[in-house]
Formats: sequence, structure tokens, C-alpha cells
Amino acid sequence: MTGSEGHWPGPLSAAVANLCQRLQPQVGPRTAAGFREVLRRLSAPLQVAVAGRIKSGKSTLVNALIGRRVAPTDVGECTRLVTRFQYGTVDRVEVVFTDGRKQVLPFDSSGTIPPELGVDISTVSHLEAYLTNAVLRDLTVIDTPGLGSLDAASVARTEQLLGAAAEAEPEVAESDDLDPVSRNAVAGAEAVLYVVTQGVRADDQQALAAFTAATASREAGPVNAIAVLNKADTVVADTVEGSGGDVWKAATLLAEKQALSLKPRVADVLPVIGLLAETSETGGFTSADADALRQLAQLDEASRMTMLMSADLFTAWDCPVSASVRSRLLEKLDLHGIAVALHALDAEPAITAGALRRTLLDSSGLAGVRGRIDAVFRARSDGIKAAAALASVTALAQASGDPGERQRVHDAIEVLLAKPEAHQLRLLEALTLVTSGAVDMPVDLTEEVIRVGSGGGVDAQLGLRGRPRQELEAYALERAGWWRSFASFGATPGQSRVAHVVHRAYFLLWQQVREGG
Repeated sequence: MTGSEGHWPGPLSAAVANLCQRLQPQVGPRTAAGFREVLRRLSAPLQVAVAGRIKSGKSTLVNALIGRRVAPTDVGECTRLVTRFQYGTVDRVEVVFTDGRKQVLPFDSSGTIPPELGVDISTVSHLEAYLTNAVLRDLTVIDTPGLGSLDAASVARTEQLLGAAAEAEPEVAESDDLDPVSRNAVAGAEAVLYVVTQGVRADDQQALAAFTAATASREAGPVNAIAVLNKADTVVADTVEGSGGDVWKAATLLAEKQALSLKPRVADVLPVIGLLAETSETGGFTSADADALRQLAQLDEASRMTMLMSADLFTAWDCPVSASVRSRLLEKLDLHGIAVALHALDAEPAITAGALRRTLLDSSGLAGVRGRIDAVFRARSDGIKAAAALASVTALAQASGDPGERQRVHDAIEVLLAKPEAHQLRLLEALTLVTSGAVDMPVDLTEEVIRVGSGGGVDAQLGLRGRPRQELEAYALERAGWWRSFASFGATPGQSRVAHVVHRAYFLLWQQVREGG
């Protein structure tokens, strides 16, 4: 598919695509090749990278999100490479080499990507996995090697190739029109799902910055970044004040605390138990597992409590269920998941295996993560993709070396952004400037910019959810006037630039409320 035949996710993407198509005859061959790749990416599904430190459970979460255990979770060659999971009519894996060659591999007997590829991985750029799973029709999921690894090559792959491997059009892939700067400009994921565990470290902040570096200067921010607190079941509830000894409550409180430390880089931090989500969502939980749990539920309370104290006790305790079956339950559910299942069986002894699986899925937190992906990524896909594409167009022009070409592209972008329907792109740009720290704003104004720019309905953008129309109208007009005054008096040049955009956003919200929107 060429750019001119593309199907865009919405009006903003269509406007940027139209800009690229109009500019192509006015720029040099190298920039034009970059524009073709931008057009191709605009018509492709939203690219979401799952990133985080080593052993944070990224691949397990990827499997849960896709609904199929396809990403290897044990350490192997594949976990040291960037892997893109995208929709295809036939399941297959392609090894893409750094010289552009491709080699097709079958999935292994368990349906996962082979842990060992049988090739020199130093010559491999990345892997492309094509799956028939419907969830991938509008979302490409990118699994990345863990940051913080002692394997410098794996870390470099994540930092340099985070989503940088979109399947290029033949004329782009086979030519050398794109230099490294230009290739980086059109590469990269458009959104990130960042996986943390109980301690948010300095290198987690650095990893989110690496996402920025690898995605054509598209900052991680509340519009295109979500974090998840994985392995929520390992939180020691008694160490979290206000949890009342409840593990999930403790994880939720810890996630809220982490959200403050990662703010404003991410929209939210949500607790999740990736292993439980993967097992219950990918067919890993079987009727035989349910039968084994039924037997365990019939043990006396003292035995059950003792067994659930540690993994060693769980497998070593004298019990009618064999040690090998108990080891499998531990591998699939861990102690917390087993305890959840036993509690469900106590409440409803006749519960079916399917209903027990759904109980485990509900307790994993995956539904909350999917809900936020829908609200933050899918609902804003048009704006996220258009903003990322515009950043790529700007970077391509800057890399061209032709001042006239740079000016033509700059002028065309300014004309596009001046249109009322494109104001959302201006707002996303302002949001990026503020959340990245490029424009320093007082905390209260930063929070206001984030609220106005993060969508969710007019009342949510105004911070007056559920309030009457007259109140929304009056507040929007009052804040529009305030930001206009701030832009003219007392603001730094950078702040003034942002303030003009926020003023315009409030004015448009006021118009929307007046017109009954």
C-alpha cells in the first residue's frame, strides 16, 4: 500500500497525510522517501511499546494483552531482541537482519516464538511476528529487551530500536535514500506501556527518556504513556499504610504513589498481576488445574494455611495432589492466584472451571489496564499518530540540509496548525513542551495544561465533571481570559507560546459548550 492509498485513523492523521503528499514534489529524494514512510506509518495501527527493566514481566504482560502465549518469557535469544506483534492473515515469524534480509521461522510446538533462532543474533535487527489475533487489528504491540540488563547489546536494541522496525515500503527498504538521522525520525513507537515493579528507580525515569530518544523526540507523557505496577501480588500489604492488610489495596496505594513520582511522564500507574493475567487469558488454566484446586480446597484449614506460607511448603507438604501438579499450579498462578482460587471454591464449591478462570482473570487487574489502553491510546489514536507523524516530518526537514526545503516544510506545518480543526495537535505539542520540562511552568498550571490536553470529555477537560452547562460555559470563558492575559503579561516566551495554545483550547471548549457539544 502506498501513502496515497492509505486509510487514516481520523481527521488529524488525514490532514498530516495530505500535508506529506502535497510536500513530496517540493522536497529532495531523501526527504520524500521519509515522507513515504511517514504516510505508511500513518495508515498502520497504533504502535505501542511495552518497555521496562529486566525481569519486570514485560513478555508475560504482552502475552496477556494479545491473548496468546506467544512471547517467550524465559531468558533466551528472543528476549534480547525487539519483537513486533502485528496483525496478519497467516501466523508467522520473520527474522529481519540488519542488512534488510528476512528469514521466515515457524512457531515452536507450543505456539511461541522459538527461544533460539539458529542465527547469529548480532546480525539481527528485530523480529516481526504476524498473528491472526483480532486485538492486533488496530494495535501493534512491541516487546522490548529489558533495560538495566548487563547485556549492553540488548539495552542498546531497546534504546535505539524501540519500534524502529516498521516494515518499509520496497522502494524505501531497497534504497539508501534515508540516512540514519532520517530513519530515526520516522521510526519508533507512538505510545509506551511502561512496566515497573515495587521500586521506581532512577533508571525507570531514564528509560522513559530513552523512549523519547528512540521515537523521533516524541516525549513520553500523559497522552501517550501508561505505567503498570506488575507483580502486584508480591507487595507486602503490612508495609503499606492504609491497606488494612489487603494485598490488592496495598498495590493500588503503591501504584498511586508511583504515579506521583513518574508524573507527568505517564497518564497513570495501574496494578496488575501479569502471570495471573497471562494464565487465565491465554488458555494456560485448564480443567485439570481446576480439579486439582478442588482437591486442595478440601484440605483442612491448618494444612492449607501452612502450604500457602511459601512455595517450598506448598510443593513439599504431604497432600493427595501430586507435587508435580502443585508445581504446575505454582508456575501458572503463584501462591496468590492459588489462594484466590481456593477462596472462590470456598464461596462456591460447584463453580465451573470456566467461571474459576474468569475469577482469576478479574483478580489480575488486566481489565483495568485494557480499559486505560482504550481510554488513553485507542481513543486518542488519531491525535497520537498525527502528532508523532508531524514530529517525524519536522525531523526529516531539519535533517535535509536544504534551508529552502526546511522553510517550505515549516511554513506548511504552520498553515496546518493554524486551522481550528488541527488545534488538538497544537495542544498535544504544548502538552509535550510542559511535561518534558522544555517549558517550565508552576505546578498548578502544569496540572491544568495536562487536564485540558488529556481529553476525556469537555467537563473532564475543564475539571468540572458532571457540573451544569452554564457553569462549564462560564468557567471555560473565564479561564480562556486568564490564559490570554498570562500570555501577554508576565510569561516567559516559552510559557507565552503554551499559554496562547491553552487560551485557544478554552475558547474552543466554550464554543463547544455553547453549541451544546
